[in-house]
Amino acid sequence: MKLKQKLYDLLASHKAKVGEARTAVESGDLDKAEELTKEAQDLAGEIEKVKALIAEQERYGGPDGGAGEPQGAQKGLHLQQECGGEDSYQTAVKSFAQAAREGFPRVKAAGDMMQEGSDPDGGYTVPEDIVTRIIELREASESLLDLVRVIPVTTKSGRRTMKKRGQHQGFATVAEAAKFGKTATPQFSTVSYEVEKRGGYLPVTNELLEDSDNNIAAVAQQWLADEARVTANKEILAVIQAKAAQDLKDLDGILAAWVGLGSAFRATSKLITNDDGLLWLGTLKDANGRYLLTPNPAEPQQLRLCVGPYTLPVKTYDNDTIPTADSKIPMILGDLMEGVAYWDRRQFSVKVSDSAVVGDFNAFERDMTIWRGSLRDDCTVWDDGAFVNGYISAAAGADGPQG
Repeated sequence: MKLKQKLYDLLASHKAKVGEARTAVESGDLDKAEELTKEAQDLAGEIEKVKALIAEQERYGGPDGGAGEPQGAQKGLHLQQECGGEDSYQTAVKSFAQAAREGFPRVKAAGDMMQEGSDPDGGYTVPEDIVTRIIELREASESLLDLVRVIPVTTKSGRRTMKKRGQHQGFATVAEAAKFGKTATPQFSTVSYEVEKRGGYLPVTNELLEDSDNNIAAVAQQWLADEARVTANKEILAVIQAKAAQDLKDLDGILAAWVGLGSAFRATSKLITNDDGLLWLGTLKDANGRYLLTPNPAEPQQLRLCVGPYTLPVKTYDNDTIPTADSKIPMILGDLMEGVAYWDRRQFSVKVSDSAVVGDFNAFERDMTIWRGSLRDDCTVWDDGAFVNGYISAAAGADGPQG
């Protein structure tokens, strides 16, 4: 069976299973609903595998694949270019690889004026087409960036004037040709940003520099994308945790915090936690012994928590992304798209040394090269009323009826 036909069949089966699960829930047959949800989840896993195979075939030009694609065109991503197509990208790859072999030279003009291909700190500015792929790779893996407001910027500093969601008052009715009546003074807030440079190192073998242009670019792209994603996670978490922490204590505390967000944010809020939080939530049961954390029948990959008469979407990350500190399991509650702003300069630069010493690593002694990469960004609060920096004590039990 052709892969695309198989995909269509799987999608149809998945849709049918989800519909059956929803019907079972509505009829009160929760055991049947749980069984059907599990079958829907299995089908969803098969769908993702077939999609990945189709993406690979399309990338390599047919079912047999092809040679010449960089190893780092990672994870079966079919990356589309926004800056002039594949020819433009290959030109950027060739330019980047040549610069890497030459040690990412700083380009100068008369009077030491900087030209395109360099940055004020003397590093080599990564071409725009390469940056596009770095951003795509960064966004291909789950991160806290998926939850917050990402704002591309082109200047080192600036500000935005915004009206907080809770400050909207609605328009008043005005008759034709009548004057607008007096209303309350409009409430606006100003959010400022100032991008900062952040950087790190990557040891590179000299053999890599003798490799193909595509492989050199692929290694750099994946490295910068991974570092950019982890950097953004840390910055976003730091902004969230700068807000006073609130001990939610138990399920009732989670409900109270959610209600406390107000009608402006309740409908778009979710509970964000880590693996420890997933384990804690997974032990909660109602008076009839039914688990309160369940898959969403309509989207089996998503979790939801029954909180009293309500259901709250749950998003989990690993403990490396959101650590548990001092036995306090993070339970971040709210709408981070309204709460946190990530100011993305979308600019990367690279410098190189074959004699630098970083910690115990000596590039000269190891006959290797060290790349020093940097990016520029900032992360700030957008609306601190949109989220709660909550936690549950790791010692808090989840025994007994919870709802």
